[in-house]
Order: sequence, then structure tokens, then C-alpha cells
Amino acid sequence: MSIRLEHVNYVYSSGTAYEKHAVKDLNITIESGEFIGIIGHTGSGKSTLTQLLNGLIKATDGHIYYNDKSIYDKKFDMRQLRGQVGLVFQYPEHQLFETSIIRDVSFGPANMGLAKDEIEKRAKMALMQVGIGEDLFEASPFELSGGQRRRAAIAGVLAMEPSYLILDEPTAGLDPKGREEILELIRWLHETRHITVLLVSHSMEDVAEYVNRIIVMNHGQIAFDGVPKEVFKNYRELEKIGLAAPQVTYVMNQLKDNGFQVETDAVTVEEAYEAIKVWARKEGVIL
Repeated sequence: MSIRLEHVNYVYSSGTAYEKHAVKDLNITIESGEFIGIIGHTGSGKSTLTQLLNGLIKATDGHIYYNDKSIYDKKFDMRQLRGQVGLVFQYPEHQLFETSIIRDVSFGPANMGLAKDEIEKRAKMALMQVGIGEDLFEASPFELSGGQRRRAAIAGVLAMEPSYLILDEPTAGLDPKGREEILELIRWLHETRHITVLLVSHSMEDVAEYVNRIIVMNHGQIAFDGVPKEVFKNYRELEKIGLAAPQVTYVMNQLKDNGFQVETDAVTVEEAYEAIKVWARKEGVIL
């Protein structure tokens, strides 16, 4: 299974004075099972890319293939695509509208035309998976905490049993504990449900900690695409386009500049600690 973009362009307000090229000649393949981070400054094309993948907007030109089938073929079932490529917008809890959490989470499966028993089964399972127990199923969304509402909104997408899950800044506005809980939930879904995850984030630390591939967007094009260590080696180039590397990358490079012969490709605190331990053993330093 894969999603493939070939020479995809998207132009807003084409042919007017407000014409803007949001993405330009994108060529990307997303394989099943990947955990991808998408980063870029405001206006870089991140949100446009996610909406193209979900079929919410149609490319101005180019081709998008879902499992080798063009999503722009007249016979292609776009409703099936949106069920398989789940999109969680930033602050998704603002879209909760039903009188109870269980009814809200049931909305997606109901639109898929499923039987009542299957809808209920999926909704309950999704809520349990995100850590919301039966005692809250009938609660109003407004009775829940911010973190719980965020979980309920994610459950609404999970209830459609997607193969791909796209999350746009899923931890925005949450406190540190809530951020960690949501990110660990996403990691758990990836590892246990084998869902392919695309995480849009402004936090370099979060991206470095969780993903195994990073796509860097800049002015509608791909600036870098690779594993975190390789991408963040280019931290000087990232700075030029308004981004940065994780803080530990700067710390390790500063140590190297100060004469400590440490490896500088660490992108997490754990990796930096291991690199310093390796240096210490070589130098006979006791930590």
C-alpha cells in the first residue's frame, strides 16, 4: 500500500490577481507503515499537502495515486479514500458538535453507510483506544478537559479505521503532560495498529523523537526528505528557511567546536547522552 504524488501542483485563485502557487511539482511516495514528520514555516505548503493527500482539494495538475489507482479517475471512490486517509485538523475538538461523545465519534462511521451495530462497535472501540472510558461515552464534549476533547476528536477519525492518519499540529495548545500523552497515543497507534502516520509539527524535538522520516517544505517545494539525523545535519540550511534543529543538535555541535570530539548527529537527548558516553570512554573520563 502506498500514496504516490507525481508532479503535483496546486494554485490558489488561479487566473486572478491573487494567484498563489501553494505546492510546486511535488514528487512524494508514502509507503505503508511509515511515521513521517512534515515541517516547514507558515505558508510552506504543509496544510495544502495534507489536504491533497486526503482528497479535500484537487491538484491543479499532476497525479495522485492511492494503491496505484488514480484518485482523479472518474470511477475512483473518493469517499473510500477519505475513510482510509484520516485527517485530524489543528484544534479538532472545535469540530465536536454532538450532544455526547459517543454520538460525535459515531458520525464518521455512520457516513460510511455502516450498520448500526458496526457503528456502535467502532465508536466504542475508538474511544477506548484513545483512553476514554465508558463512564464518559454519554458525556457532552464540553464536560471534558482539553486533552480529553482532543482524544475524542482523534477517536472520531479512528472509528473509520483508516490506514493512514494525518495530524496537523495535534498537540497545539496543550500543556506538557497533555502533549506527551497525545504523542505517546500516536506512537502507540502506529506501533500496535500499524497505521501510517504523517505528523505536521512546529516542534523539532517532537519530530526528532517520534518519526523515522522528515519531509521539509519550503515555498511549496520539498527542501529535504530523509531520516531525522540526515535532515538535521543541515541545520544551517534549515535556519535560512526559518526552521531549526532540535536543541541537542546545537549543544553537540557547540561541544565539537569547543574541542570535545563527540559525534554531532544526535537529535534526541538520549542519543546525545550516548554520544557523550562514547567520548568519555575514549578519553578515560568518568561521568
